[in-house]
Amino acid sequence: MTSWTEFVAAAPRVSTVFSRRLAATGNLCLLATLRKDGFPRICPIEPRVFEGQLWVSGMPHTRKFADLARDPRFSLHTATVDTHVGDGDAKVFGTVHDVRDPDLHQRYAEDLYATTGFDLRGRTFEPFYAADLLGASSIEIVDGRTEVTIWKPGRAERTVDLHAGSEDS
Repeated sequence: MTSWTEFVAAAPRVSTVFSRRLAATGNLCLLATLRKDGFPRICPIEPRVFEGQLWVSGMPHTRKFADLARDPRFSLHTATVDTHVGDGDAKVFGTVHDVRDPDLHQRYAEDLYATTGFDLRGRTFEPFYAADLLGASSIEIVDGRTEVTIWKPGRAERTVDLHAGSEDS
């Protein structure tokens, strides 16, 4: 599995687009999980990067977290409002694991308060999901051409120019 820090080092283009879109939307993304009946569920979420890890956390006792407890697979897509994708678009996918570390929870809450003013200090987070990344992709318009960049662990990013139908390595 790949942490956020490892992802940024291995996939600089995709991670840059993802981070740019995350910042532009105030951390808003769409989280895809699998419901108990096998159908996909899409929910808004505000993931955060903290201490080199991507965290998929939020309001406890929601269906999305019940989904992840049952099946840890997810996809996280940057919120897109521009149909021309002028600022790019990105998604990551993988699995999550619950981190039960009260000291980490408090550092996270302190950082959240310092950066957003949202006060969760003194709380324990259940669940508190760290994302293990298994792949990612981004799309950008470069010089009027649509380029899709794809990343998987252990491989270099590869870019496909949709207009030319060719791949760059």
